Amino acid sequence: MDREGSQDSGEGEGGEEDKNGVPEQEQATDTAEQTLDQEQADGADTSCDPSHGVIEEFTDVKHESEFSLETNFMEEESGDCNADKRDSNSSQASSEDPFKQHMDKELEEKEVEKLSTLPKTSTQSKWARLGQLTFSSTVETNKTLKADKEVAAKQLYLHKPLESTWPKVNKQFLSSVNKPSDPSFTPLQRELFCIMNTYRDLFYPERSALTNGEEIRHAYCLHALNHVLKANAQVLSNNAKRRDQKPGTDSEDYRDQGLTRPKVLMIVPFRECALRIVHILISLLEVNDKRKIDVSNKKRFKGEFGSDPEEKPPNLKRPEDYEAVFAGNIDDHFRIGVAILQKSMRLYAPFYSSDIIIASPLGMRTIIGAEGEKKRDFDFLSSIEILIIDQADIYLMQNWEHVLHLMKHINLLPLDSHGVDFSRVRMLNLNNWSKYYRQTLLFSALQDPHINSVFNKHCFNYVGQVAVRNVPLSGSISHVMVQLPHVFRRLEAENLTSVVDTRFQFFIDKVLPEYRDAIMSHTLIYVPSYFDYVRLRNYFKKEQLNFTYICEYTKKAAVCRARRFFLKGEKQFLLFTERFHFYKRYTIKGIRNLIFYELPTYSHFYSEICNMLKATDSGVDATWTCTVLYSKYDAQKLAAVVGIDRTAQMLQSKKNVHLFVTGENE
Repeated sequence: MDREGSQDSGEGEGGEEDKNGVPEQEQATDTAEQTLDQEQADGADTSCDPSHGVIEEFTDVKHESEFSLETNFMEEESGDCNADKRDSNSSQASSEDPFKQHMDKELEEKEVEKLSTLPKTSTQSKWARLGQLTFSSTVETNKTLKADKEVAAKQLYLHKPLESTWPKVNKQFLSSVNKPSDPSFTPLQRELFCIMNTYRDLFYPERSALTNGEEIRHAYCLHALNHVLKANAQVLSNNAKRRDQKPGTDSEDYRDQGLTRPKVLMIVPFRECALRIVHILISLLEVNDKRKIDVSNKKRFKGEFGSDPEEKPPNLKRPEDYEAVFAGNIDDHFRIGVAILQKSMRLYAPFYSSDIIIASPLGMRTIIGAEGEKKRDFDFLSSIEILIIDQADIYLMQNWEHVLHLMKHINLLPLDSHGVDFSRVRMLNLNNWSKYYRQTLLFSALQDPHINSVFNKHCFNYVGQVAVRNVPLSGSISHVMVQLPHVFRRLEAENLTSVVDTRFQFFIDKVLPEYRDAIMSHTLIYVPSYFDYVRLRNYFKKEQLNFTYICEYTKKAAVCRARRFFLKGEKQFLLFTERFHFYKRYTIKGIRNLIFYELPTYSHFYSEICNMLKATDSGVDATWTCTVLYSKYDAQKLAAVVGIDRTAQMLQSKKNVHLFVTGENE
């Protein structure tokens, strides 16, 4: 199960927040089915392939020829042959166009060998808005890329109609301080797009659903759509040239396609995210109110990806960041193909007729399948040129294995030809070098070893990579509002693989004995890893300790009982998983002693959990304690909690560190 525990909608019988949980996934599914029934009544073609399980694949026969790249031509698509040929000549044929420079570059075998074997060289740079950047590359010389302080539309090589639509679509994020010469980008968007437009890989670990999330979404949608429009215009233009060629003349080599049509893959966590992306893409294609683009299957899309505002209980009280992340339809099992021509868009396009695929990791996992399964398909991933992974941190809370599974199946040679015209396929695709041309854009709310590993080990872009590497100065401990002594206990592990066992042994030998006494009751043990949680739960049962537990799989009634037992002191220990906190954010009352078995994935969870102590009106705050286990391999998480200066001191010293927060440091 993905989104572990997120389907429990409340806190159980008698729970104070019983009716205030996240809408159950079953409810969202019912809504989609009702909409689908309506579409069928309206005569929509909803033939599907039952082999793909929960998600019904949509085959839109009626629009197949209309959106086929092979049978359309530039003038038919645009209506103004001469104008678009001029646009094609200026934008497509320009040697300075980043799209042309990137896709037309012909790598040599020696360079590919270097990309596969040699380590990357890195340089550092500091930009005004993004901060500290690390540029790394194997083949290309690490030229110091400077942020454009002012961006002229012509310099960006935006394809028609994006030059005119982007300023209008992005207007909501712009302020009056924007320079007249740069009216269309925020400072953050300008620097991000400057990197995206060079086709370098990008890792930005400071995405916030509350502040800059939508800014970033608009920027990468602009880049993705710009890429697709240029690629399709090139094919359509070449179609016209081939058709107009006189018989008997030597045919030119028009290599302008991949082995399969999908060019952009966008990985997002929830249906609401896909809904917002599609809305942005539509807005970017609509020049004005009078020139609306034709969007096929829009009604079905709105029904399946939209949400009913009345489903959300009015009294739900959660932190602002929770509200921002879990807005709208939060179903996490979906995938949808989008085909784009300049004046029209086709939703639910079959993948092999799509330009853009928008999906969740689970949606990808269920179609890619596993080795040995009869019904599986990943050929459509063979020629992906831009991979966008947004909100990567949320996949740590869902199932990270799905992300790794996707990365192992992207840019592989297809098992079937899928009707491709090999005379039009680029040599880079025929040589199986697609992964060296793929640009990966990775956005996350935090730095994490798992996310870093994907960026470092699964991205092979010949142009190189850019990673934002800012360090936190203060840390979330400054937001703890209760007077509380924090004891950071260091454990020594020989290597990264032995940390899990070392932590467990350290906990049961050194930490737990200090809390077995009845005087240390009301102890909450915060456990980020579900596997660690299971191990601890089994040990506590074996030792017959007086404890209860709450995890992402715990039923509503059991959660309610566990909270009540813990509050009344009938259970001395409460094992509490990070994923449960991520999906529910309940306030646990009755805590007097806190143990962080491991530092939290999200640094602000540290202060949130600590601040739960003030929910207990017992007047015994002087006896409150907080113990944190950490090792030298937790440097990133530690810095996010205590700040970079304290982290450096703590990693140098092998002694336990005692910090006292007065509650006035916010």
